[in-house]
Amino acid sequence: MMTQGSVGGQLVGAQESLLRLTQIIKPELVAQVLSACKKNQTRRANLDFETTLWIVLAMGIFTDLPIRDVCRFTCTKPSMRLPGRSALCRARKRLGAEPLRQLHAEVVQRLGKSESDGSFYKNHRLVGIDGCLFNTPDTPANERAFGRPRGGHTKDSQGAYPQVGKMSLVELGTHIELAIHLRANWQGEQTVAYRMTKHLQPGDMLLMDAGIFCYRMAKQTKTQNAEFLARSQMRTLEPIRKLADGSYLAKIYSHNNHRRLDKNGMVVRVINYRLNDPSGTGYQEPRRLITSLLDATEHPASELVALYHERWEQELMFDEQKTHQDPRRPHKPTHLRSQSPAGVVQELYALSIAHFLVRKVMVEAARTVSTDVDRVSFSGAIRIIRCRLPELTHTPPSTWYNQLIAEVAREIIELRRNRTNPRVLRQSRSKWKSKKKHHYHLPKPTQTFKQSIVITT
Repeated sequence: MMTQGSVGGQLVGAQESLLRLTQIIKPELVAQVLSACKKNQTRRANLDFETTLWIVLAMGIFTDLPIRDVCRFTCTKPSMRLPGRSALCRARKRLGAEPLRQLHAEVVQRLGKSESDGSFYKNHRLVGIDGCLFNTPDTPANERAFGRPRGGHTKDSQGAYPQVGKMSLVELGTHIELAIHLRANWQGEQTVAYRMTKHLQPGDMLLMDAGIFCYRMAKQTKTQNAEFLARSQMRTLEPIRKLADGSYLAKIYSHNNHRRLDKNGMVVRVINYRLNDPSGTGYQEPRRLITSLLDATEHPASELVALYHERWEQELMFDEQKTHQDPRRPHKPTHLRSQSPAGVVQELYALSIAHFLVRKVMVEAARTVSTDVDRVSFSGAIRIIRCRLPELTHTPPSTWYNQLIAEVAREIIELRRNRTNPRVLRQSRSKWKSKKKHHYHLPKPTQTFKQSIVITT
């Protein structure tokens, strides 16, 4: 997994295993990104910038291995001498997060091609914006940068670990994470989501939940020549005109004063509906969707209600990353491993690039057997990639890649079951008290355990 240079010998090219994926990450692109970030090697180093970048990318795939074992597992010479953990950590710090951010922007691309693969609705590419949280190691630096979740039975209750928020723009049909924005715990989702609308392209159809949707998001989406469909809890929506399918046109405003004066209003279409299946979640609960698609004949209300549920593809993308690609384990209690904020940012971008590698392989595999990419197993695909990347092979990278596609194409799963799940916790709260501020950074004992023993009578 490494380029030239090592402690006491030749450290095999850091990209040697990942170079078999040259159809996705071009080596010249890596060099171009490092040059743009002014990470040019000015002296001979055991862990140069290019080597370190490939190691970090491998960390996004081999998430269950410590960084030193990532090198060991992906290198092709077992006799080589590996650098120490501290040397690898210093090399990551020198590299920084900017090369990973720029590489993500260059590598990740839209892969959906047609309505048949779930990527489009009547010439509108389906995309979604939503966020999730990742636990980081409990270090003072991470706590200062990202903060801890708060809440509980008392005002000073707080989470066990600092948490970094990630807002993602996702191509729903293929689960490709087109853009990400990292936020501290105290930053609102709507503010960050608004900044991400710059990544929308003309013709996109943005799906949002009620926590993201607002007047400002709707206005900016239309400014980008995109459409939107969102769940909303807005109550003051006076009908302007009733439509044949039961929906109606109304205006939304930036605040109440504008509503009262009918100033700067934006015309939207409102769809109110209920679900009448007694065995389903949310039976007979009133629900409301708001969309910029105003033509009821071309876009019937029932069609849009069914379409909105495509937004859950984004939740499945988060599940792929947090449950299958990088789950918590007994030896790794948090989602991420980095103990510094810069390392956290670097790691999350590497995780997203690695996720794109897996999804691209899945998309190409699905097309070879003429099936929807939803039928290809993500967990099966990533396990195959993890097994095949380190293997010794003398075949050309293109041949190896085609064999990988063929193997992943055999990981076909059944169609999803028709089901709904209530939003409940599987595990109840612990009987133990929550950790409070005064529990952190406790003074060290002044005596040994044996010295502190007092026999009582």
